[in-house]
Amino acid sequence: MSSQPTRTDSATFRGWLAGLWRRFVRWLPVRVDRRVVVAAWATLAVQILIVGTGGLVRLTGSGLGCPTWPRCTDESLVPTPAMGFHGVIEFGNRTLTFVLVVVAVITFLFVVRMRRERRDLFWLALLIGLYVPLQAIIGGITVLTNLNPFVVGLHFFASVVLVALAAVFVVRVYATPGPRVRAVPAWYAITTHVTSVFVLLTVVVGILVTGSGPHAGDGGAARNGLDPELMQHVHSWPAYVTFALTIVLLIGAFRTPSPLRLRLWAGLLLGVELVQIAVGLWQARTGLPIVLVNIHMVLAVCLVAAMTAVVMHLKAPAAQAGLEPHVSRGYVEA
Repeated sequence: MSSQPTRTDSATFRGWLAGLWRRFVRWLPVRVDRRVVVAAWATLAVQILIVGTGGLVRLTGSGLGCPTWPRCTDESLVPTPAMGFHGVIEFGNRTLTFVLVVVAVITFLFVVRMRRERRDLFWLALLIGLYVPLQAIIGGITVLTNLNPFVVGLHFFASVVLVALAAVFVVRVYATPGPRVRAVPAWYAITTHVTSVFVLLTVVVGILVTGSGPHAGDGGAARNGLDPELMQHVHSWPAYVTFALTIVLLIGAFRTPSPLRLRLWAGLLLGVELVQIAVGLWQARTGLPIVLVNIHMVLAVCLVAAMTAVVMHLKAPAAQAGLEPHVSRGYVEA
């Protein structure tokens, strides 16, 4: 006699859950709306933010604040009072990874119903979502290798890739789906790709500079053995080439029939470089204070995001770009 109400209650609960799930699925976007746009920008923002907090860990000497991974210590998942300030800083950065996961999951859910119409957004969101835990694993390896400078550099470079993917996602959210063609003259496209190569060189050499300098993340961490003073000069060479090429890109964007957003992103790219150069010179002349070094690190990934956006705007929807006389008619991208 008592089992019948239990089965009825269970069926009612399952029916309620099924109805709730159907309502949730219907609530998810079927086209790009404000929720998708906000999620895209949030993805880019949190990827840049974790570079800043990761830099704070390193610059405050908190890289081994939690001496093991994935637990903070062998006995505790979270830092203990005895670990002090460094344990809090390191664990706080680890905790931010869960924010990245939450944002990645929400973003993926927001594009999952449009996976046929917007395959680009679906695969980008999926790739970013899968990349986040991989980045966390690389972060764990940096701890387990006692902050080996090359592993630490790989950890930063993995963040650079994530920021670039997030920037691609932001640009594609605003893009019209369908075939795309080159929307700028050939010389401009070539110059843009050459500039992106020098941006990459600047970032990679910057990673090597940091690996040779005083901010190792822990007093006992090894350095990569390179001469930091020499590496600072080597770092400046591709940076200044990038700056010169960006000036060409900005002037070219206004002197040729190019998309308005390309001009805006080229202007932002130049602005980031101006601030980055100023901060770089300032920190080199003031003994590398941690505040300036951290700003320099964040600006590095902002530079990558802006450069990625400029590259992404070399093409436009075929229906729009076809109106321009310099568009390559033979080059169409699905």
